[in-house]
Amino acid sequence: MSVFWYGGDYNPEQWPAEVWRDDVRLMNRAGVNLASVGIFSWARIEPREGEFDFAWLDEVLDLLHAGGVRVDLATATASPPPWLAIAHPEILPVTENGVTLSSGSRQAYCPSSPVYRRYAARLVEAIVERYADHPALELWHVNNEYGCHVSHCYCDTSAAAFRDWLESKYGTIESLNDAWGTAFWSQHYAAFDEILPPRAAPTFKNPTQVLDFDRFSSDELLECYRAEAAIIRRASSVPITTNFMGFFKHADYWKWAQEVDIVSDDSYPDPADPQSPVYGAMQRDLMRSLGGGKPWLLMEQSPGAVNWRERNAAKLPGQMRAWSYQCIGRGADGILFFQWRQAVAGAEKFHAGMVPHGGTDTRVFREVEQLGAELRALSEIDDLLGTTVDASVAIVFDWDSWRAVEQQASPTAVSYIAGVFSWYRALASAGAMVDFVQPSDDLTARRVVVVPSLFVADDEQLVALDAYAAGGGTLVIGYLTAIVDPDLHVRTGGYLGALRETLGVWIEEFAPPASPDLAATGGGTPRALAVRGDLIGGLGAASLWGEYVRVDAASVDAVFEGGALHGQPAVTHHDRGAGTAWYVATQLDDAPLGALVDTILAAAGVDLLPKVTGVEFMRRGNHLLAINHSAGAVVLDVFGTDILTGVRASGLTLAPQGVAVVSAG
Repeated sequence: MSVFWYGGDYNPEQWPAEVWRDDVRLMNRAGVNLASVGIFSWARIEPREGEFDFAWLDEVLDLLHAGGVRVDLATATASPPPWLAIAHPEILPVTENGVTLSSGSRQAYCPSSPVYRRYAARLVEAIVERYADHPALELWHVNNEYGCHVSHCYCDTSAAAFRDWLESKYGTIESLNDAWGTAFWSQHYAAFDEILPPRAAPTFKNPTQVLDFDRFSSDELLECYRAEAAIIRRASSVPITTNFMGFFKHADYWKWAQEVDIVSDDSYPDPADPQSPVYGAMQRDLMRSLGGGKPWLLMEQSPGAVNWRERNAAKLPGQMRAWSYQCIGRGADGILFFQWRQAVAGAEKFHAGMVPHGGTDTRVFREVEQLGAELRALSEIDDLLGTTVDASVAIVFDWDSWRAVEQQASPTAVSYIAGVFSWYRALASAGAMVDFVQPSDDLTARRVVVVPSLFVADDEQLVALDAYAAGGGTLVIGYLTAIVDPDLHVRTGGYLGALRETLGVWIEEFAPPASPDLAATGGGTPRALAVRGDLIGGLGAASLWGEYVRVDAASVDAVFEGGALHGQPAVTHHDRGAGTAWYVATQLDDAPLGALVDTILAAAGVDLLPKVTGVEFMRRGNHLLAINHSAGAVVLDVFGTDILTGVRASGLTLAPQGVAVVSAG
């Protein structure tokens, strides 16, 4: 990229042709240089089977090109037209309860359907043949938000595909029976033909079957992507992407990220949630990490309110700009929106647009213009566009663990993301830049690696984590780690498996505190846990999880206080080789977790960003970015010059939602 990409989804098919020229004029005024076109255009491009109408799209792309606006061209396969569902109802998805989902919305297709895939491939071939050499083409956009509405299909076609997937994975039915533990509840299979997807059942389903169907469903969506990408690559060298959706449980983005040329993301933090700036930062860091640190693209955000929450808060003045700079500070080289012109009909007509219903004499459009002008200027700054972000702290994130730990019939109901977010929030508050990693990644360059919960772990991953600690790293392990193997078989002989030697402890018994259902039956409210230790600031609060920790060789830094766990270890550390391995046996509240994180980061020698209450700092290249997320003005005390204003940053006042990009020069 020679400039920061700026623009959004453009849906000219929703508007009369006379509006299109005005759109290009306004895009130039707003600094837009990239428009995503054709995402939901299948019915317009192919109004009847085998009959293609490209005249309107030719005109749109030619107008954009003449206006200097580059095109992110979609394959239009995200929403099959009504005629396809009528002619081939077998493409429609089916829920686990056997309900067939109709057309009239979007994503009304079974990912495993060979009929859908055949028609989608024909459409992509026609689009690629016509536009592969178009001078406006900057990027290919395959489908849209894979799995957002239909992540799993339970129809007979999917059942057959699932059986093929299982046979490829296991080879023999006996290997599958061993992996699934089918001796339990008389579930033994004599042949692959007997297996169905985990449809609605009388009670708990086979856990490994459920996890395998999660894996299969992600893979089937990925196969749809791969088929379209292969068609494109045969005729075009233009980069290909598909838009991810942040922390999306149903698609393993570690695997998906290997297939795209540019990681792109759709992100819609709630402006009414005070945690949104931190959660948004975590999502940006995930996107950068998925691409191995390469610059990524914010494909969608809203310039104002969305339309799909129960309460749709508008963004505060300046908040759209502030959150856009958060993306840039965390590695993005493009800022796009959904959508360019706010729709007047359809299900998203109340979703904000860059050109809102009120037109150009509005706060939203003025902020769009301001950001566009600033991004044009920033494109000329050395050591920002195209640069990477350094992070010596990493969090292990694992899709299998997320899916498995949240299944029914687990030790207690937990939110995997909430646990990850608590650690991320503590690290960010301490001033650490954070990457996400897989447990099998090369971790040697990381000063600190945090594993909030690696519920599903294979032996090689545990060996790699131990080697990291023994080699001089600081390893921090959270509860519900190394409990089961990839087939969800429990590791016996004391939980933690091979990490017992790493941590110097093992887990004898789970003991989570009283659950919320007791309140409904008159048993009282859930009891919080108390934890005491100098490294967590004395007496602190915890919740959700507790356990009986047996110490082999570790030092105890905090204990549970009161209740059945009184005196039991809650936080330990163990010198492992040249490094240190910590274990945290509960969900610490923010204050004690923050105190512990401060200690760990200091001992590991992590370089930290400045800390000002309410201000988010990020470092990219030689630039320090600062965003004031608080409700009041703050004064910066950092060395350098704000390149947005030319003002020396030391003593610079940032208003609420204010931004500074500080150059060290």
